[in-house]
Amino acid sequence: MAYSNFTLETVCTEFQVEFIESTGIFSNIEPVKPSLELITDLEKKVPVAAAINTEKARSELIVANVLFELREQFDRAISFFSGIDFTVDPDNGLTGVCDFLVSLSPIQSILHAPVIVLVEAKKEDPAPGLGQCIAEMLAAQRFNAEKGNDIPIIYGAATTGTEWKFLKLQKKRLHLDMTIYQISQCDRILGILSSMVNQEA
Repeated sequence: MAYSNFTLETVCTEFQVEFIESTGIFSNIEPVKPSLELITDLEKKVPVAAAINTEKARSELIVANVLFELREQFDRAISFFSGIDFTVDPDNGLTGVCDFLVSLSPIQSILHAPVIVLVEAKKEDPAPGLGQCIAEMLAAQRFNAEKGNDIPIIYGAATTGTEWKFLKLQKKRLHLDMTIYQISQCDRILGILSSMVNQEA
């Protein structure tokens, strides 16, 4: 099994995750003002990504731009990776390629622990990406622990680029925020992602 084979039900059952649905977990987080460059980029690229309507287009034209902005907001003190192999525990199916992940390391050439945010991109509906995203979050927990960086909380996002859903994993307890954030609320999305980097969400 690989990350992409996990559904929400199978990942919670196999890893004995306590699954909690909530609304507005991240609603009180302060927005972060996006740069003029990101605003301009999204104005041009979101309609194109929506028209092409593939995961690749949405990833490259929207999600990557948001995560690049996040890295800039932190003065490049963090790194993000796209489409890399993140095989952590093959015996338990925690293997495969992640769409995006964010690390607290500033080194961009090599993935270092701790990994804190996993982002799974989907074409039309973020919901089918939840199982895969949770499996990647569980893998990040193990990856961090093996490297001696036992970060208390791992975060995730399932997104179409235009719609974002956020998750929070602490030990075996997983919170899914049922609120859907639109890319038009980019300041809210950046605020949530920033709070994740700071472990404040």
